[in-house]
Amino acid sequence: MEAKKHIDGVLLVDKKSGITSHDVVEVFRRRARIKKVGHTGTLDPLATGLLVLCVGKATRLQSYLMGMEKAYEGTIQFGWATDSYDAAGAPAGEQREVNVEGIDFEPHLARFRGELEQMPPQFSAKKVQGVRAYELARKGETAALTPKRVTVHEFEVIAVRRSTVQFRVRSSAGTYIRSLAHDLGASAGVPAHLKELRRTSIGKFAVADSLPFEQLENSALEVLIGRPHFQSLSEIDLPLEKLRIDWSQQGKMMRGQGVIMTPAVLVRKGDLLALGNPHDQLVAIGEVVNVLREGGPVEVRPKVVLAG
Repeated sequence: MEAKKHIDGVLLVDKKSGITSHDVVEVFRRRARIKKVGHTGTLDPLATGLLVLCVGKATRLQSYLMGMEKAYEGTIQFGWATDSYDAAGAPAGEQREVNVEGIDFEPHLARFRGELEQMPPQFSAKKVQGVRAYELARKGETAALTPKRVTVHEFEVIAVRRSTVQFRVRSSAGTYIRSLAHDLGASAGVPAHLKELRRTSIGKFAVADSLPFEQLENSALEVLIGRPHFQSLSEIDLPLEKLRIDWSQQGKMMRGQGVIMTPAVLVRKGDLLALGNPHDQLVAIGEVVNVLREGGPVEVRPKVVLAG
């Protein structure tokens, strides 16, 4: 294995239950001998499914990838709630055997679609005056959390079996699926918590293309950076408008200078663009800082430079 091999791109991993997202990052760091590795959104230890690792220069893209919408499938257990809103927490109240097959969930699901002001769980990583909410919760203290605006594009029941409900969710980044499970139970009048959760996609990244965690632990580096689970910088499908620049403009971008260009699509001041060179290699993320003429030339300055 080459210790100094330059690897830049994203690795799709199918996280197993019982480990943290950081554990996955550390395993890859050790296997690939690469320090610059991050991820685009935490999965709780009990959850499984898609984790997108940013490797090398791709760590500069983390903030742009973290905002992509996410999709999940999971199971909600009815009969009792928990203090953490999931199966890892302690029961909050009496545990009862219930059968929810007769409940019409659609009116309740409808309440949690669209834009919501969602309250994070007390057992969450949200910081209150520099302290994680879960650290206060473990001491029996209540964190002064504030609601966060999220968007739930889809919230559907797939199947109902006695006391459990299988569901599917597609939502904006930052949505707590644990809170949806807890709140659905409260709306239906039957305490509930999240029993199982699997993330199936992040933007256009799909768990079907991911590398099982067991292979991450045991495979050679050449396997880890193979397709389809590894995508190089040029292959990453960023949620941004893509435009091509010439070699002269690439040189200016690499020196931190702005360029004047005429996009084939309508852009506005403040828009972010994924800029590729004539070889379709991703060069930079640029920001439109000045529209010189509506529908005409604009000035674009680099926010993140990946070339060089």
